[in-house]
Amino acid sequence: MSKPALDIVLPCYNPQEGWTNSIVQSLGKIQGTLSDTSIRLIVVNDGSSKEIKADLDFLQRKIPALIIESYLDNKGKGFAVRTGVARAEADKVIYTDIDFPYEENGFLSIYDSLQKNQCDVALGIRDEKYYENVPPARRFISKLLKSIIRLTLRTPTADTQAGLKGFNKKGREVFLKTTINRYLFDLEFIWLAAKQKDLRIACIPVKVKEGVLFRKMHFSILLTEAWNFLKIFLKP
Repeated sequence: MSKPALDIVLPCYNPQEGWTNSIVQSLGKIQGTLSDTSIRLIVVNDGSSKEIKADLDFLQRKIPALIIESYLDNKGKGFAVRTGVARAEADKVIYTDIDFPYEENGFLSIYDSLQKNQCDVALGIRDEKYYENVPPARRFISKLLKSIIRLTLRTPTADTQAGLKGFNKKGREVFLKTTINRYLFDLEFIWLAAKQKDLRIACIPVKVKEGVLFRKMHFSILLTEAWNFLKIFLKP
């Protein structure tokens, strides 16, 4: 296909059952609203240990404008998203989680703000209802991180970890400068973007779909992310 107007990047690691149907349904709704917009999907298989080849083949049959990137070793969500963004060619890029957990209205609002040139970076921001279906440990970690960010870093929002963000070419250049391979790549990106005085950042309210289940966060991940936070905090 010719150069798309919008590239959607989805990092994929051991996805839950039904993930391909979620993609097809959500993409259908988005494309139905953006009927005059050429959209391409970039799925990055981040070294999944479970067999997903049949799922990827299904997506290729259902979605003509599709790129699949795969590698054997799990390198982390940040690495996967960066890999997908590096492949993107569209003037607008949006990344989200593999199961499209956020309502399409939020996705469309992010695209609209970029399309109307209201910002260079659009950040999805969650409300308190998001925490109702989050496992207690994950809820505690998320709120603790937000409190630490408010106290230590100058960012336009403390809700840095919502898995729905978009940017234009200027924002893409900043995103590709991130180095963290795990979850705090989002925070690193926002921190880098906030340091660019000529970069316009918008915070867009987004809502999680009903029935979305979130995975538990293991203690080992918390230790890794604590180190990654220090790397961000200590950067000049």
